[in-house]
Amino acid sequence: MWDILLLDLNAATMVSDGTVVGDAAIGIAGGRIAFVGPSASLPALPRDLARELRPLGGALVTPGLIDCHTHLVFAGNRAREWEMRTKGASYEEIARAGGGILATVRSTRAASEDDLIAAALPRAQRLAREGVTTIEIKSGYGLDYPNEMKMLRAAARVGERSGVRVSRSFLGAHAVPPEYSGDRAAYVKLLCEVMIPAVARAHLAEAVDAFCETVAFAPGEVARVFAAARASGLPVRLHAEQLSDGGGAALAAACGALSADHLEFLSEPSIAAMARAGTVAVLLPGAFYFLRETRKPPVEALRAAGVPIAVATDCNPGTSPLVSLLAAMNMACTLFGLTPGEALSGVTRNAARALGLQRETGTLETGKSADLAVWKVSGSAELSAWMGADLLQDRYFKGRSDRYDQ
Repeated sequence: MWDILLLDLNAATMVSDGTVVGDAAIGIAGGRIAFVGPSASLPALPRDLARELRPLGGALVTPGLIDCHTHLVFAGNRAREWEMRTKGASYEEIARAGGGILATVRSTRAASEDDLIAAALPRAQRLAREGVTTIEIKSGYGLDYPNEMKMLRAAARVGERSGVRVSRSFLGAHAVPPEYSGDRAAYVKLLCEVMIPAVARAHLAEAVDAFCETVAFAPGEVARVFAAARASGLPVRLHAEQLSDGGGAALAAACGALSADHLEFLSEPSIAAMARAGTVAVLLPGAFYFLRETRKPPVEALRAAGVPIAVATDCNPGTSPLVSLLAAMNMACTLFGLTPGEALSGVTRNAARALGLQRETGTLETGKSADLAVWKVSGSAELSAWMGADLLQDRYFKGRSDRYDQ
């Protein structure tokens, strides 16, 4: 028998855009999906199939949402920088004045692992209350061996305590730390020869990320980091083309990256390279909004090339203090021109692909993890249309319900 059979629901399976199975049922066994389809296709009477029947009153069920780009673990805040930005200061000006990433590095280095967990846990729980079951969390605010490891350990513990799957990315190549400001090459060597192999040996991350930008790392430096990641058996992803066209997305595609993220200055040749490589374009409308940018990612060109598009919060203390994936979906539609269906695909199927988790989650299919979001809406477009509304009825993570299994 199955453990649970959900009945009287509409299933947005996300196997393909816009597919909703009406009068559907979902069977759960051992934390995985054992059946999904029309109730009329059940192999026997419901009472003969499951230990527990749960009618959902016609609710919409989607895969659990996936926030595939966050910097959720950090200490301190940078509200003062936001205030400066409202008065005209640019990202580069703030960074070169000692603010930006390095300001958070100072606070994060001073914090204990428990401090980081205590600060990050409410953010993870807030995302979970909007139906999120998987969160990618990056390091990158330690920028030395002990503090980067501390961040990655904290990220794992945040997942355990908040009931979400955490996918960790080692982002040592986020910025050059102050102690290496006069010797960038030595820091890149430390990343490649010490830190990345150590992260891989300790199984502290599922991928390696880097920031390829004029205020961060050059393409040649990123290429060395990616080579070290591949040598250690870790896939890669990249912050690319946020502030300028530095060719980062093409480099990411050439290296078989899971994703290239931001992409406001993405070029046509880089789009073609991403399409050939199957690299996912992760759009981060929160950063675009908070930085008051005007150049949008080339969504129409990405569509035309068949590049998968994902959407994420980029939750971080400086450039995207956003802890709502539903708000990010709305922004992606309002600011970037995605359709509601594309936005939902961007936080389910395509987000899973951006993390290399497409065989585990992201769609409602037999055999996948029973990660589900149950919504109090009449159609999936409402998930992008509202901001700040209480839309979630229930959330299942690996078959366990927030409502029934508290």
